Amino acid sequence: MAQKKEPDKTFRLGRIKAAIWANRTEDGKVWFNVEPTRRYKEGDKWHDATTFGHDDLPIVALAINMAYEWIWRQKMPADPNPVEE
Repeated sequence: MAQKKEPDKTFRLGRIKAAIWANRTEDGKVWFNVEPTRRYKEGDKWHDATTFGHDDLPIVALAINMAYEWIWRQKMPADPNPVEE
């Protein structure tokens, strides 16, 4: 059985999660996809949903913003303006 690939980064805020997946082209370029989900329990089993209620939306927005900032940092040079001493 194939192992399930894990996201490159995940932000969890309560029941809301934003998973970030890095994708690479053959020539080495990278792009990212973000998958927001909401955890819920049905009986004894946990599930993920991709729909959100009214009260979830501010938390989804925060998780997406955190994902956006993380992706932005991945694309930035480590120190774009090094200070020489």
